Amino acid sequence: MSERRWPEPMAHDELQLQWDFLDFLRHTAVMKVEGLTRDLAAAAPVPTSPKMTVLGVLKHLIAVERYWLCIAGGGSDLPSLWQGSPDPSWNLSEEDTPSSLIAKYRDEWANAKDALSGRKPDDLSANGDFTVRWIMQHVTQETARHVGHLDFLRELADGEVGE
Repeated sequence: MSERRWPEPMAHDELQLQWDFLDFLRHTAVMKVEGLTRDLAAAAPVPTSPKMTVLGVLKHLIAVERYWLCIAGGGSDLPSLWQGSPDPSWNLSEEDTPSSLIAKYRDEWANAKDALSGRKPDDLSANGDFTVRWIMQHVTQETARHVGHLDFLRELADGEVGE
C-alpha cells in the first residue's frame, strides 16, 4: 500500500517542497492503481481514447519522469522511453501489470532523485534549456493532470472513488 503525506505547510525549502508535492502526487497515482486486476487496469473505457488505460497512464508517467527529471534535467544516460511517434509510452505489453509498473514507477523516483541530486532550483537543466525549478513544476503539473485521469479511470474500472 502506498503511503502519502501532505507536504509541510510551513515549508521554507523551495526544492524540497516541490519534491514533497511531487511525491504526494506519485503516491496518489500508485493508490489509484493498487488493487486493480490486470484486466481492469488495461481496460480502455473511453471509446475516443483507446490508449487511455490505468496502466497506460502509469506507463506514461514513468516515461515523463525518465525524460524530464533524469535525462533533460539531470543528464542521465538512461534510454528515453518516448522513442517513436506517436508517443509509445501509452502502449501496453502482456508483461505490464499493476505491480510491475508500480515497481518501475518507484524505480524511476530513485533515478530522478539521483539525477537531480545537489541541484538547486535556479540551476540549469543538463540540456541547458530549462531551470530545475521549471522542470520540477512541469513534471508536477503533468503528474497532477494524469492523477485526475486515474481518478476517473479507477471509478470506471471498479467504482472506487476518493482522493
